[in-house]
Amino acid sequence: VQLQASGGGLVQPGGSLRLSCAASGSIFSINVMGWYRQAPGKQREWVARITSGGSTNYADSVKDRFTISTDSAKNTVYLQMDSLKPEDTAVYYCHAHVLSGRRWGDYWGQGTQVTVSS
Repeated sequence: VQLQASGGGLVQPGGSLRLSCAASGSIFSINVMGWYRQAPGKQREWVARITSGGSTNYADSVKDRFTISTDSAKNTVYLQMDSLKPEDTAVYYCHAHVLSGRRWGDYWGQGTQVTVSS
C-alpha cells in the first residue's frame, strides 16, 4: 500500500491550499483517513480525520478553517485549508488505516510542505 500526497506550496496568510492524498496498492478496505503535520522543531500533531462513514473530526487549531473530505472510489483524501496562518507552516502527512490482505495496518504518505508567509 502506498500513499502519495500532493498540493503543498507557498501561500500568503489568509490564503488557501488544497492537499490531496491517493492510496494505491492491495487495498480491500479503508476505515479511516486523515492528516497530520509537523512543524520545525515540534512533534508531529494530528490535524483531521474522516471515517468511511463520513464522520469528521478536527484539531481545535484548525476547526472552522480546514475541511477534510474523501473520494472513496479513488481512495483519496483531501484537505481544504482556508484562512491559512503562519503557524500552519509544516510538513503535512496523510495517513490511512487500511485492510490489505488479511491485516489492518497504518500507512503514511511522504509528506508535503506547506509554507504560509508573506
